[in-house]
Amino acid sequence: MRIIVTGGAGFIGYNLIKRLLQDRNIVVSLDNYSTGKKENEQTGCKYFDVDLSNTKDYSFFMTKPDVIFHLAALPRIQPSFDDPTSTLHSNVVGTQNICEWARQNGNIPVVYAGSSSTHGDKYANPYTFTKWLGEEVCKMYSNIFDLPITICRFYNVYGHHQASDGAYCNVLGIFERQYKKGEPLTITGDGEQRRDFTNVEDIVDGLVRCKSLIGFNEFEFGNGKNYSINELVEGFGKGYHKKYLTERNGEVRESLCVDTKARKELGWKPKGDIIQFIRENYII
Repeated sequence: MRIIVTGGAGFIGYNLIKRLLQDRNIVVSLDNYSTGKKENEQTGCKYFDVDLSNTKDYSFFMTKPDVIFHLAALPRIQPSFDDPTSTLHSNVVGTQNICEWARQNGNIPVVYAGSSSTHGDKYANPYTFTKWLGEEVCKMYSNIFDLPITICRFYNVYGHHQASDGAYCNVLGIFERQYKKGEPLTITGDGEQRRDFTNVEDIVDGLVRCKSLIGFNEFEFGNGKNYSINELVEGFGKGYHKKYLTERNGEVRESLCVDTKARKELGWKPKGDIIQFIRENYII
């Protein structure tokens, strides 16, 4: 298949492209490298530095792709408070541009990377709001123009090639950096907030299962089990030094995937466990 991956130089993009190349697909990546990294580029994929929110024609990069995996976004809740304008342009305008180009070029199927945070208060932070708006844009194009759309909502993705520095790294990426430096692991609030963590390899497996779908589809890609942040810290060893910080605004208290549609319709079965991942990859 001929495939465009937006955000292909990012964490999930890296792992998805790796799998797509292994499956002998022809792949191009469109990424503006605001959070993606050059070191994530892989032999066999063509990479283009493109700002989706300011680009409307993608024919130069690949003509007539079979599917577009739209992963590109400004992620994370806290940075979105500092720059809601860029978050809106990237997550909403960029999505609309992709959908419109897909519509104009033969209704190319689009697989949209959604967020489980949209199940909470959609107005709690700019990131969640813009990811929800991105979904609404996709639904509008499906409803009015019959654009084949598959929305895949991710639950707290972790795994190999995750960022461990900068404003956009996830909680395990932060712990990874702190642990390797021998620093205390920092916990916001009381640490009893619970998250459903999903390994990126399971996310990629789910995405690949969606590449040939038609019509409109929605799937939840979560492990179906959650852990508290305190339990994550204990995974690095009971008694490992930690530091509690002020609770942050805009974040949900608990996430847990209870939707089993992906398992039933796609045959998707997540295998990763974040505590096991910590013990296998960080504990000496």
